[in-house]
Amino acid sequence: MKFLRTTTLAAVGSVAMLVATQIGASASVNPYSGAGYDFSYVQCGAAAPSAQFGIVGVNAGYPFTYYNGCLTAEYNAAPAGHASLYVNTGYDASYTAIDGRHTEQDCATASSQVIATTAQQAAWAVGCSEAERDVAYAAGQGAVAPAAWWLDVETANSWCGQSGTSCTDLTLNQHAIQGLIDTFTHIGAVPVGIYSNRTQWSAIVGNLPIAGVTSNWVASGRYTAQEAATYCSSSASFSGAPVSLVQFLGGPVDRDYAC
Repeated sequence: MKFLRTTTLAAVGSVAMLVATQIGASASVNPYSGAGYDFSYVQCGAAAPSAQFGIVGVNAGYPFTYYNGCLTAEYNAAPAGHASLYVNTGYDASYTAIDGRHTEQDCATASSQVIATTAQQAAWAVGCSEAERDVAYAAGQGAVAPAAWWLDVETANSWCGQSGTSCTDLTLNQHAIQGLIDTFTHIGAVPVGIYSNRTQWSAIVGNLPIAGVTSNWVASGRYTAQEAATYCSSSASFSGAPVSLVQFLGGPVDRDYAC
């Protein structure tokens, strides 16, 4: 599917210019090896475990929330050169408001060049705004030049098709995620991968295509590295991109196995 016109468009604000060509499937990028962990605001104040890499949450569990007071400490605690960031994502009709908290005007302006319905353009602008705000907040906390950025795509957050929402149009979820990836890619916050699993991804996106995903980080729900390793096969991929990481449980922090 072609989302953007094959021209370059000018916009205002921090998305000063989007390279508006379709972002094709990117080559696999796996900056990890060995064993790692992921931290968020929930672990604020906890000591980082010994590991080869660490992945730190930017948000406070939901999109457009920024009160992880430990982001700087958690990011600096990760092994030097092997710290990554993940961001909470979601789509809700309320996020389309250009209200100083959600959709940014420059993202709304840029979305007019997305070849889509008005509602899909607004959803793309939501994703664009999430990415802009995430990068700005992380940078303000000293979390710059991470090894990778990950989009946390889970049914626990607001998405069309989830219980309690009146929206059933999964293309709005698709465009919001595409807006995140397009914006991260444009500003050089790459590689961009997605954290989810086949069940949650299917509920949120169905079989709709998302372009520009470099790799998958699978939420396995398992409890050992040995069990996690079995998810490194292509059959565990939910977006079609290669599996780079598998998360497993069983401790004070979630652990991650590098494929």
